[in-house]
Amino acid sequence: MTNTESASGERGREGVARPELTLAAVAVVQFMVSLDLSVVNVGLPEIASGLGFGEAGLTWVIHAYALTFGGLLLLGGKIADRYGHKRILTIGLPVFGLACLLGGFAQEPGQLVAARAAQGVGAAALAPAALALLTRTFPTGKARVKAFGVWSAMNAAGGALGVLIGGLLTQYAGWEWVMFINVPMVAVALALALRGIAPDEPVERRGRPDVLGAVLATAGMSLLVFGVVRTDEYAWTSTVTLSVLAAAVVLLAAFLYVEKTTSRDPLIRLGLFSNRSVAGANSYNLLLGAAMASAFYFVSLYLQGVLGAGPALAGIQFLPFALGVVVGSVAAIKLGYKFPARSLLIGGGLLTAAGFTWFGMISADGSFTVDVLGPSIVTSVGFGFCLAPVVSTATVGVAPHETGTASGMLNSTRQLGAALGLASLSTVAHQRAGENADPAAIADGYGLGMTVGAVLLVGAVLIALTVLPRTSTAAPAPVEADRGLVPEGD
Repeated sequence: MTNTESASGERGREGVARPELTLAAVAVVQFMVSLDLSVVNVGLPEIASGLGFGEAGLTWVIHAYALTFGGLLLLGGKIADRYGHKRILTIGLPVFGLACLLGGFAQEPGQLVAARAAQGVGAAALAPAALALLTRTFPTGKARVKAFGVWSAMNAAGGALGVLIGGLLTQYAGWEWVMFINVPMVAVALALALRGIAPDEPVERRGRPDVLGAVLATAGMSLLVFGVVRTDEYAWTSTVTLSVLAAAVVLLAAFLYVEKTTSRDPLIRLGLFSNRSVAGANSYNLLLGAAMASAFYFVSLYLQGVLGAGPALAGIQFLPFALGVVVGSVAAIKLGYKFPARSLLIGGGLLTAAGFTWFGMISADGSFTVDVLGPSIVTSVGFGFCLAPVVSTATVGVAPHETGTASGMLNSTRQLGAALGLASLSTVAHQRAGENADPAAIADGYGLGMTVGAVLLVGAVLIALTVLPRTSTAAPAPVEADRGLVPEGD
């Protein structure tokens, strides 16, 4: 079935499908999933004292979510394609909400870590299903540009406002509310989904499920994320880290072999990577995620550890960043009607790199206005320019029955990029600062980490220039149903 046929199917069910409610449901889901990547960060000291976490164990409040979310995204996307995007969304939402509720009532460290892992499982089902629904509901034209602009604004706002919301809730309501805050959002998203999203169309089951590929991909991705996030405890060159990463590479190599040779329905059809839009967007997204994850981390620590801001004030000082992303996303909607997505990715990447370069000049005797506010505005507007085009481009030329897989792959590259970037750049910053460093050395380390982030963004721009086709726009051409690809221009 082509995108055009899918759109006709949507019009044929006007009494059931309500695109505006679908967009609202997807926006709430994406805001919630992004929020959970950052909302607990500022509250970690209170969580540690409230539940008795040790210093090493506390990091698992972050890692448990990232590990299950990143490790299961490919599987989540495939399940959504095979069993229905709406069905998986409406199953994932209660799982996510229940995990949040249990996490808020946690009395021991293990209970909170388990709840965060369960949140990651729910998010791995939600994120690709929601993005696939957005692609199905808005297949072409101006409506698609606008829909992905709204999605990108909510995606970025969730990550940026998570720091603000987490700081305010921790200081004035208690750390438990960084978990409880998701419960009403789950209820709203579920109500919108049930009322506004069209029933799933019958799905053609293409052979038996690729169970072996699913196991290899999930284990390989989980080990890769696990090895990377543990570099805060075990050095990159340690036996533990090298062994885990080597095992991850072996599992992922085996996964690719199975996908190439299996007679079953593969988890990922490797032909997707011959689509330059898919390959380029995922490569771009990997580097963008690596840079932006480090930005949230370094700026939060700089505000609190060097400039002396409290949790609530640090959260408030992140507000201009969130607003800048919204401004950039709105501008990308308007410009997306006139310019190819490739052009927006190039311009947005260069602007974001300029902001990171400015961040690289932070100092111990700096100020919020010069060292944080100015570069935050430049970086956030550029980031907003990138978000909708990279997501829209990643599904250009992808058949409807593979949109969940493509969405899961895009989310996977972002999570993997975030894990790799944060671990790598924090190591760079730590080595520059040294042990028991004074504020000047710490600020210098953060500045170096941000400068390396600027280099990564320049690399993303080069990918957009050399890999993405010039004709890749927010309004994809009709899909060739059998192959799931469209001819692409240079």
